[in-house]
Amino acid sequence: MGEKRVGEEGADPRSEVRRRDRVKEEEWVRAFLTRASHGFLATVDEHGQPFLNSNLFVFDEAERCIYVHTHRTGRTRSNLDKSDKVAFGVAAIGRLLPAPTALEFSVEYAGATVFGSGRVVTDPEECRAALQKLLDKYAPHLVPNRDYRATTDAELERTAVYRIDIETWSGKQKAAPPDFAGAFVVPAPPVPFAPDRPLAG
Repeated sequence: MGEKRVGEEGADPRSEVRRRDRVKEEEWVRAFLTRASHGFLATVDEHGQPFLNSNLFVFDEAERCIYVHTHRTGRTRSNLDKSDKVAFGVAAIGRLLPAPTALEFSVEYAGATVFGSGRVVTDPEECRAALQKLLDKYAPHLVPNRDYRATTDAELERTAVYRIDIETWSGKQKAAPPDFAGAFVVPAPPVPFAPDRPLAG
């Protein structure tokens, strides 16, 4: 089912974007979700407190869903047991764009936000397939049962696989010309992170 464009009659208000000139089409969102390295899953506890957890993930385009995994216990699991409403976000940052006034400083960015329902996958075969999709995404050059042992039944019992069924999404991007005057890359914290290690830049 195609996603209605922002502003179209019947469009889901959860995917409304204020800067409509930066809204991206469904094909762009699918590509960004496929390529993004990690994302953030938002759940809500029984008191209404939002909880944000960073995750490796894989987007299953055919099923229009996202898979993530964690330990079998934890706040993500307990929150989803109480409410299946979730949001999931991915983002990338480009160059900082200086300006003559502080108000006009900006940055290149790309991002997508998904709204939907999340649940723990209980079917062992779907769990196994989802975990393999994750491995294939992050280690496409390695082959199961040749370069590493595939997931065992015992390991499946220690892992919680979550499926986020996508109800609506939005994507937006800002890009500046390559010759934008004064544009520069914002240095990123090193990994492993050391507080006394200077940022590269």
